[in-house]
Parts: sequence; C-alpha cells; structure tokens
Amino acid sequence: MPSSERPPTLDPAAAARWAALPVRQGLSPWLHEEIASRMLERLDFIRLQPQQWAHWEPLRGGIEAHRQLLQRYPKAPVWLVAGQPSQARAALEASRGRWWQLSRWTGPATALSTPPAGAVQMLWANMLLHHAADPQALIADWHRALAVDGFLMFSCLGPDTLRELRQIYAQKGWPEPAHEFTDMHDWGDMLVHAGFAEPVMDMERITLSYETPERLLAELRELGRNLHGQRFSGLRGRRWRAQLLQALQALARPDEQGRFCLTFEVVYGHALKPVPRHKVQSESQIGLQDMRQMLQARKAGFRQL
Repeated sequence: MPSSERPPTLDPAAAARWAALPVRQGLSPWLHEEIASRMLERLDFIRLQPQQWAHWEPLRGGIEAHRQLLQRYPKAPVWLVAGQPSQARAALEASRGRWWQLSRWTGPATALSTPPAGAVQMLWANMLLHHAADPQALIADWHRALAVDGFLMFSCLGPDTLRELRQIYAQKGWPEPAHEFTDMHDWGDMLVHAGFAEPVMDMERITLSYETPERLLAELRELGRNLHGQRFSGLRGRRWRAQLLQALQALARPDEQGRFCLTFEVVYGHALKPVPRHKVQSESQIGLQDMRQMLQARKAGFRQL
C-alpha cells in the first residue's frame, strides 16, 4: 500500500510497539467491553448463524464479549487472531471457565491462528481499526478470511474523539495528543474498495467522566498511546506533567458534579462479503477459490427455489 494512502498522521513504528505491548493483567479495557456489548446488541438483527467465526485481537477487543459470543454460538469453532501469539493464548485462557466448570471442557474448538481463506462466516473486530498503520491491508485480510455471504462486525474511534484534549494541547502550543482518526464515511469507502457489499456505518458520541485528572490519564494509557508522527520526541518531566494536570482542570463540568469529561466518538461498521463478480472479457482468469465460492453460492440459490 503506498504510504500516501495510509493514515497521514499515524506513526507505523509506534503502532507496532503498541500492538506488541501486553494487555495489563490480561484484562480488556472497560471502554472496549462497553462498546463490544453494544455491538452484541446489533447481532440480534442478523439472521445468519455462523458455522465458524474469527475474533481479531480478542484480548484488547473484550474478553467478556468473547465469552458472550461463545454462548451465542456454542457449537461454532472460533479462530483467535492476534499479532502476538502470547496474547492469543492469554485470550483463550481468560475466556475459559474454571477447571471444574463444564464449559471449559465442552466449549467449541479454538484455533490460535489466522483462518484460511473463506473459512469463517463472521469476523469480529472491536476497537482495532483506528490503531492500524495499514488499515486497507487489514480490511483486505478480513475480506479474505470471510466466506461468501459472511459478514464483518467492527468498531473503532472516530474523529471527534478527545476533542477537549486536542483543544487544550492546541492552546498550549503542544503537539497533538493523538493521531487523527478516520471518518466513518471513509471507512465505508474502504470496505467497498476491498470488495465488501452493503456496508452499514453509524456512530455515537460517548462522554466519559472521571473523578480526577490523574484517573483520566491512567485510563487513556489503558486505551492506547499517542501514535501521532509529530508527537513529543522525548519524555517529559514532572514540571510538564504538573502543567498538564493544571490544564486538565478546564475539563471539569459543573453539571457533572465537577467531574472531568472527555468525548469519544465510536464508529460501528457492518458489511457482507458478496459472491465474486468478474467482468466478461475476451480472456478472463478466475481463481480456484473464487470459482468454488461462486458454484457453492449458485447451488445454495437453486436449493432455495
């Protein structure tokens, strides 16, 4: 993918370092679990029952949500996909019951690897895409893993996220506190470009409040890092931290009993993988996997007649 088409302010090296960091105590961030629960509600409107499904980066995406997905699809084998094998193993262990619980020994088969092409009917990726240095390549991987008529469910942060913090940094003349997040309409365009059909995008703004600026900063560190290419080039000292904590006093809202508030824009996406379409030319080449999927889809259509 040409560098000109990648997120313009995201530092790929910083993104790789963040992806390699272990999740604190093997626990998923609270906000990620909350957003995953809202994604689960959207599954109620989808009739397709996946025979197999994949969870991309389950430890960061939400272990509690993963347990609920296992209960929703108790017989469907699942693929746990993570950039770090240790995180996939940690997610598997965290999602299992205690050794004396029956669910630990009777749950669906689980693979700790990327699924083969066309292997899964659902792909779940919560709060991942905004950290990707090459999001179009990641979306292409998702499309490749899905079977024809399979569906993608994902969420990520949108451009209004941390707008209060960005204003404070701008007023202080500091570099940006985070890279720029992509608009939901651009995500929809990328999905279509990758071969998905009928993308449905929506968003909501969530306001989180904190008792102290210190707690606010601690939660931000759980959610991610500043991946902006023009961020501060080195560590800051205690004096700068004191200035930051003082500046964060501007986030206190009287209508929230003086708590410190931040806005998060959450983007939700859903899309289908359609039957491959090929232009009729004097000479056309169709891959063997595409041919199999087209024939299977045609047979399924005849059975419904």
